Formats: sequence, C-alpha cells, structure tokens
Amino acid sequence: MTPRRAARWLRPALLACLAWGVVAGCPDRADAAPSLSLRDGKTRFSIPPQPLSSALMALGRQADVQILTSSTAIAGRRSTGTTGTLKVEAALAHLLKGTGLDYEVIGRRTVVVRQRDFTPAISYESRLSGTKPSVPIVSTLDAVQVSGLVLYDVGFIGKTTRGATRTDAALTDLPQSVSIVTRDLMDSRQAFEVADVVRHVAGVDYVDGFGGPPLFRIRGFSTGNGLTDGMPNGVARIEDLPPLIGIERVEVLKGPETILGEPSVADNFGGSVNIVMKRPQAEPVRQLMFSTGRYDGTRLGIDLAGPLDPQGNLSYRLIAAGNRAGRTVQGYHGQRSGYLAPSIAWQGDTTYLLLGLEYIDNRVPVPDHTVLLGPSLAETSSFNVLLGSPDDHARFRTRRAFYMAEQALGERWSLRSRGQYVSQRSSGQAWAFSDTQRFGLTEAVASTYRYADAFYTLQNELAASFDQGPLVHDVLLGVDYARTHTGDSAESGMRTTGATINAELQLLPSVTSQDAKLMRTRPLGGAWSSNTGIFVQDQLSIGESWNVLATVRHATYELTGGQAPTTRKSKWVSRLGVVYKPAPDLSLYASSNTGFQVDALLGEDGRPLPPSVSRQIEVGTKLDLFDQRARLSAAWYRIRLDHGINRVSPEPPHFAVPGPGQTNSGVEVEFQGQIMPGLDISASYTGARVRNHDGSLPYGAPRHQWNAWASYRFQGSALQSWGVAGGAFARSRTRGRVESGGYFDIPGQLSAEANLTWYGNAWSVTLGMKNLFARTLYAVNAESSFVPVREGRTFLLSATCDF
Repeated sequence: MTPRRAARWLRPALLACLAWGVVAGCPDRADAAPSLSLRDGKTRFSIPPQPLSSALMALGRQADVQILTSSTAIAGRRSTGTTGTLKVEAALAHLLKGTGLDYEVIGRRTVVVRQRDFTPAISYESRLSGTKPSVPIVSTLDAVQVSGLVLYDVGFIGKTTRGATRTDAALTDLPQSVSIVTRDLMDSRQAFEVADVVRHVAGVDYVDGFGGPPLFRIRGFSTGNGLTDGMPNGVARIEDLPPLIGIERVEVLKGPETILGEPSVADNFGGSVNIVMKRPQAEPVRQLMFSTGRYDGTRLGIDLAGPLDPQGNLSYRLIAAGNRAGRTVQGYHGQRSGYLAPSIAWQGDTTYLLLGLEYIDNRVPVPDHTVLLGPSLAETSSFNVLLGSPDDHARFRTRRAFYMAEQALGERWSLRSRGQYVSQRSSGQAWAFSDTQRFGLTEAVASTYRYADAFYTLQNELAASFDQGPLVHDVLLGVDYARTHTGDSAESGMRTTGATINAELQLLPSVTSQDAKLMRTRPLGGAWSSNTGIFVQDQLSIGESWNVLATVRHATYELTGGQAPTTRKSKWVSRLGVVYKPAPDLSLYASSNTGFQVDALLGEDGRPLPPSVSRQIEVGTKLDLFDQRARLSAAWYRIRLDHGINRVSPEPPHFAVPGPGQTNSGVEVEFQGQIMPGLDISASYTGARVRNHDGSLPYGAPRHQWNAWASYRFQGSALQSWGVAGGAFARSRTRGRVESGGYFDIPGQLSAEANLTWYGNAWSVTLGMKNLFARTLYAVNAESSFVPVREGRTFLLSATCDF
C-alpha cells in the first residue's frame, strides 16, 4: 500500500475514532484519582518462558508488586511467561498456568503465591495494608540470580538490557554505560524518527549527510552499522530505520562493540545503536496515530496486535505507517515514506518462535543548507537561496525477513537462535558546490548514484545459569555468522564552472534532465565480506555485592571478489568488567574493552592494510533514587585508536593508507526517572575531548553538550486530564572544515521545545512547538561547501486513538 492510499484509508478512520470519543463523552482516564489497588489499572509485561522464580521477580519489578512465596513451592517449576498490557492478576494467572500454584491478594500491593490445595493454618499480617487475611505464613522470594529478566521500562527509566550482553541483565549489574530511550520518553518528546531521540543521549553527536542519510557519532567515532534486536546490520541503517511507531525502545551502547559481532568498517569504536522492535503479543492492541506539521507533513500509522487462538499461544502484530511532506524550509521537495511490518509468534510451554517481515521506502530531500563564501559563517550564502534543484534527494528501500527462536533445555539450559536477511537499494541525485571561497563564485557539480546490497546474519547461543556455592554463573556460548554482498554500484557526475551564488541565482534544473551530459563511471561489481565469531561469556555474581562480566571472542573477517584479492584477518578480542555494590541502590564499576576492524581497501602496494585496534577504559557509577523510580549515572572513559584509515584514491581502483591514531576521553552524566508523582525528567551532560595523534585539530566535535527534558501530568482533579512537557538542548562551539584546508568557527547553540497534551479516555492530543525561540541553528558538522541550517519555529499537532 502506498503512503497516499494509506493516508486515504487511515484519515477517515482516525477522524471517526476521534469524533466517537467526543460524541460518546467517554469518561476521562484521569477522572478518578490513581488507585494503588492491585486490581485496578494495567501494566505492560513482556516475560518470556523461564524458571518461575525469575518470572515472578520480573513481574514484581515491572508492576511494583511484592510477591511472597515459599522457596520449596516454586523450586524446579517453569513459567510459560506472559506478554502484553494486562492487569496484574491476569499476568500472574498466565505465569502460574500449569504450575499447580495459585495466588491470593493480601494487601494493596502484596500477593502470596501458594499451592492450590493448601489449607491455611495461621494468618499473616501484611506490612503494607495492615490487614489479616487467612493465608499461610510465607517468606519473601529467596535470593535468586535472575538470568531471565525481561526488557521493561518504567516511565523514562530503562531497567534492563539485552543488547549489551545478549542476555537480559539489569543495568545496575553491568560494567558499561548503556543509555535507554524508552517508549514513554519518545512519546513525551513528540518524536517520530530515531534521529529525533538519539541525538539527545549523552555522548552522541547527530551529523547531517549531504545527499544521503544523517549519521551518529558516539564518543567521537562513527556509530557504524548498528544493530536491530541485537543482530548486527551488514550495512548502515539510518534513513532506512523504521519509524518510531514500530520500535519498542532504543539502546545506545557505549564503547567498542566488536565483542557483539558488529561488522562495520567505519571506525565505529565509540559505540552502537541497538533498535528493539515491537513484537507480537496476546493482549490486544488497536491504536491509530496521526500528526501534522508545516514541514514535517502528515503522518499516519496503525499498530495492531492480539491473539490468533483462544489460548493466546499464537499472536500477531501488524504495523503500517506513511508520511508525506510538501517542501522543506528552503524549498526542496519533501519527504515521502512508507512502512509495513507484519509478524507472528507462537509461545509454548518451553518454546518461543517469532517470524516477521519488514518493508521500508523512504525518500529524503537534501538537507537545508548554505555554502561558505568567505572565512566565517558571517559570509555564507543567503538561506533564502535554494542551492541546486528542488528535486535533489536520496531514496532508500529495504526489505527484511527475520526470525527469533528460544527452546528451554531442562531447568538450567536454553538454546537461542536469531537470524535475518536484508536487501537494500538506494539512489540519489543532487547538485553540490565546490571551491566556494572565490568572491561568490563557485563550481556547480551534478551527481547521481545508485547502490544495492544484501546481507544476512545468524546467531546461535547456548545459555545456562548455575550455582557454585556463593557464586552464580550466567554462561553464554555462541557462534555468529554474517555475510554481506555489496552489490552493483554506479556514479555519474558533471561539473559546471563559473556559477555565481547570490540572490539572483536561478534554480538549477533537475539532475535527471542533464542525464545525457553526465560523465558516468563504469558500474562496479559487488564483493562479499564474511564475519565469523566464536565467543564465550560469563556473568558472575559473587554474593550480593560483586558482579563480574568476562567475554572473549575470536573474530574473523574475510573479503572476496570486487576489485581486491581475497583478504582474511582474525583477532581475539576481550571484555572484562567488575561491579561493586556497597549498597543495594549504588553500583561502582570499571571495565576494559577491545575493538577490532579490517578495512576492505588495499594499500598502495596492493596488500591489505593492518587492522585498526582500539581499547577503551571506563569507570562509572549508577545510583537509584526516589525509591528506584529514577537513576543517576556517571561515567569517565578513554578510547585509544592505534590508527585510522585514509582513502587516497577517490576513483577505482581505490587504495588507502593508514591514518593518524586518535585518543578520545570524556565524562558523561545522565539522569532519568520520576522525582514526584506526575513529574518525569531526562537530563544529560557530556564533556568530551578528541585528540588526533598527528596534531591536527578535530572538527564537528563540541567540548560540552547539555540536554534537559521534563514532563508533568497534573495531579489535581481539575487539571488531571492535562500534561505539559518541555526542554532544551545546548552545545558549545565547534569547528567546520574548509575543503582547501583550514577551519572556521561554528557558534554554540541552544534549542528549546515544548508541548501541551490532553488525555482522553481512549485518545490523546498533543500540540508541540519546535525551536521555541526561532533561532538559526547550525548542525554540529559543516564543511565550506555544505553548512546545514535549521531555521525558524515550527508547530506540530499529533494524536493517538485506542479503539
């Protein structure tokens, strides 16, 4: 279905749903004060099959419920798990299905799990409610090392991660900085794209691309290809990333991620972005989403999920979305996008299987920008002048098929397998300018490109959890295989000399209209690259105060075909980290991590270049505050890269030479969570330093960045249907690069935004304002021929409807 047809179908459905909400006069969700009763309200759960002890602990953490039981009652029992937005009683019933156990509510937030045929002999007094129901004397859950924790978020704070270690682990037990962008934080920011939320994470720089996708830098290095559901992407996924309606959360992993099999060849030693997709669930979901804004255009999306059989073992998810925008601020033809993602899952007593498809079609205009006509930003071309043609754009089309499977092997072992096949096609056309500092004279360059690739990844792991006295081991043994085919590519270009950039500049024709004049390069055949990894990991708990994470991986890279002979490199990489907890809510950690990359280009002598090797040292702390509803994290890091890669020949056959090494260091501070009822805060600070070993100056690298966002839902009865949110992002000055050599200053920036939300019974409406003070905003990166600019104040209206 095309975005236009989707819009025609979704718009009347959305308007009908909104009209029904008004005419029917549905009671507001906030009409009654929030109740602490266990039997009121729903919570989002996603608990896979696992031992019953860890399943109950996961449910207790997610629902903020105290679960009491006897250790002998749950010993050796497994749970089939539960997923969806459920009442706590329903989630408990799912967890206890087939175990022979039952539960009883004994207080406002307290539950007892016991044998069904148990006859109470003595009463128990709840510490929370003071009631004395007739239930047996029980004890709190015995201390258990939870190897089956699930990914769950509470407001703005993420509690666990799977992307960092491939196992469900609490963030406080990890000797690594991991930033989580939760679903609630995405919605509060009125965000629709991954770039809208990742750019505000500590240590991350958002970099605009000319004629191509924007990029991210983490701790001064490129993010590389990133991961989807923990599976490394063979080729970069930025503009072909799904819209946020299809994403459950975004994880930003800090530090080299070679240990996870990230096969990028782009100096991605600072970290990676892991996208966690929404999954099928038995609890029904029926949601429509709509937004409209002057330059963002119109967005429509639908999210459907639910059971396919009476027992709820078979479930599905279907997500579809489209976007159509008119023109950018400067006048480039706007964005067009379409997204479709169906998936189906089956969950048995000991087996979980998920199959899914994904299709993405994005057309992205060239970013609004100016060019430098002198030594400083004071002498840029006018922003009112459209550089190039209104049709300058890039297009990305991606098809993805994937599966996830997990099989329990007894009480301690489980087998996990994941895989995906992705094919991508991209193309673009644009006018660019060079030699711009000649009294307003420049050369206009028309270029087109097309590119195709395909890749697949396979991950197979054997996981186990076992005790050795005071030691508890979570062991992972795995084998990975990834293969990427860089398919046919072709470029063409034309140079026009003597063009003048001024207010009288006429629009250049579409690049496609100049097709006969373009100088074409010969299409390049594709090459195959393979990445194989064998790894062993042990997450070791020593009592209640110590955690150790040790991982070793043998990584092998092989390149065949294309312009170069077969290249094969391999290396052992390792990770070691220690966490010490002087108190239950405080973690102190230190870690060392190795990065390793091989470049596909050869040196001038035709021989492979030596692999690039990096090492990161990191120390930090994580402190839970406000009854574990918020967390303060701080980290210091240093990443040292032995050498980079400099491409010397831009035309085939390409060759490269080793580039200068680099040492990046810095401090990152983050705070997320709820500090009082209704008030959630997300804030961060980054202080970074980039040093090139050859003495050259870094560019596009601000020393300081700040971010603050607050969301408040009014608690009083008169205003409890309303919520407000707002925040600001700021950074210090940075440098841009002049093509002919040298640098120019880019001033520090401050951008603010705010929104107002009305919450109905089945729907909500948000009116937001971006760039609140209407400032001229420059991107963090710039070159003399490409200075990205964001100018003006914009408004955005969005709505969601549950039907």
